[in-house]
Amino acid sequence: MTPAARLDTVRRLATPEGCVIDLRLAGPVVRARAWLIDFLIRVAVWLLLVVLASQLGDFGAGLLLLAAFLLEWFYPVVFEVWFRGQTPGKKACGLAVVHDDGRPVGSNAAFIRNTLRAIDFLPLLYATGFVCSLLNADGKRLGDLAAGTLVVYVERGRRPALGAGIDVGSEPPPFALSREEQLVLIEFSQRAPLLTPERAAELAGAAGPLLGGVDGAAGALRLRRIGNFLLGSRAG
Repeated sequence: MTPAARLDTVRRLATPEGCVIDLRLAGPVVRARAWLIDFLIRVAVWLLLVVLASQLGDFGAGLLLLAAFLLEWFYPVVFEVWFRGQTPGKKACGLAVVHDDGRPVGSNAAFIRNTLRAIDFLPLLYATGFVCSLLNADGKRLGDLAAGTLVVYVERGRRPALGAGIDVGSEPPPFALSREEQLVLIEFSQRAPLLTPERAAELAGAAGPLLGGVDGAAGALRLRRIGNFLLGSRAG
């Protein structure tokens, strides 16, 4: 995997119409947080149904079993199909399910990925799904692999990074860079204003000798200046 591909968790796709879209893949931690929110919602609905069913005797018990089945297996499918790939938990965490090519998830894919949650759950607490997500570059569990889906971040308002919206200037790199390294720095200089200051500083820390002994926000700003210089020289 090239340095450009390792920069954050973005997958860049070209559509047949010639448009380029970026998909930011969600990691296991934020996906677990979304699942926990959905789980708590289902528990709350389940408890409400228990109270209501207790008033209906045996008939209520039968309805409760049917409701439990529908709640467990069709809750995520319905939300993902009818609410743009977002269950309440995913929406709260800024996530959505899409096809591998960026299209909104369809009913077949949503059904497949959620039906296979039973396998991903094995042997305990989604252990199989977690291991599977670590073994592929897109962080997919088995359900995602079978359905051809991704869980991605939904673009929404972000806190601007330090130096966003101002001219940070430009400076030449301290030594010769390969073409691949130049492309990575140009991409960083363009995307840094969209990242949080902490994330920009974290990515900048991988530049090593280019930082010239500075780190943190100062290191990120220096990389942006070098990227601006390279972008200007290429434009010229």
